[in-house]
Amino acid sequence: MTAIAGSTVLVTGGSRGIGRALVESLYTRGAKKVYATARDPRTATHTGAVALPLEVTDPASVAAAAEQAQDVTILINNAGAAVAASFLASPVDDVRREFDTNFYGPLLMTRAFAPVIEANGGGHLLNVHSVLSWVALSGSYSASKAALWSQTNSLRLELQPRGITVTGLHVGYVDTDMAAHVDAPKTSPSSVAEQALDGIEADAYEVLADELSRQVKAALAADLASLYPQLAG
Repeated sequence: MTAIAGSTVLVTGGSRGIGRALVESLYTRGAKKVYATARDPRTATHTGAVALPLEVTDPASVAAAAEQAQDVTILINNAGAAVAASFLASPVDDVRREFDTNFYGPLLMTRAFAPVIEANGGGHLLNVHSVLSWVALSGSYSASKAALWSQTNSLRLELQPRGITVTGLHVGYVDTDMAAHVDAPKTSPSSVAEQALDGIEADAYEVLADELSRQVKAALAADLASLYPQLAG
């Protein structure tokens, strides 16, 4: 089991939304230190957190963060982008930009921090996915999150011998800026954060943070038309 009390945690995208809620909940559960990263560290305003500049798509920025945060035992890859580019109509660069943030960003962070966590006696990795990892309704966003889900599953096997447990967090609509345009029931960032940390402490492989994620995961074993009614038309 992974102990959050007394741990040192780095949260990417820690200045707002789910990331900010994670920082707050980590301190509530007794984390010793939390690094809250952002492109502009001045936006990471939690009074107890260590604000750290980070651009997850920039290898030099990732390396600098790893050099500064040598005491990390838990890494939470939360930073993400929502471009939702069309595969046929959008510039290919938009698709690449989404993958750079949502797939390669977490990969760069994990490669940089796995040796740190291992050297500190082992710990935990949590990657923030989406219900759209399992249903392709948002172009490049869905594809990038599906790729991250696969990356997480592979990393779970590679990191287990190094004493690092891996959890994937799946969420539907969360009451954040990213989903401000959505007219549907939304989960609060604090609820998502609490469930994510419960998953870390339980060494859960996956956390399904809302009913929508649970329903879609269950539907994966059905015929594709159950996920994509358009195919039955």
